[in-house]
Amino acid sequence: MDLEISKDTRAQAVVSIKRYFEENMPQPIGDLAAGLLLNFFLEELGPLVYNRAIADAQSRMERHLSDLGGELYAHEFQYWQKVDAKRRKR
Repeated sequence: MDLEISKDTRAQAVVSIKRYFEENMPQPIGDLAAGLLLNFFLEELGPLVYNRAIADAQSRMERHLSDLGGELYAHEFQYWQKVDAKRRKR
């Protein structure tokens, strides 16, 4: 699975990686090394994050679908109940 990111997103990610190295590592990292590290993360960890996101989305959809009747149920014969409720408020 190839994760494609836009050139702008890639540039922002490289800047972020470089900043992380500047603030947290003993040596800074250059553009080329940061880009290669980004490639590695996208290829190695990208599918892990993607699969987790898909599993989370699937779980959420299944929860909603399991209660589809409750979510979409329309109560019948409600006209007079609404009219009577309005009359009581007066």
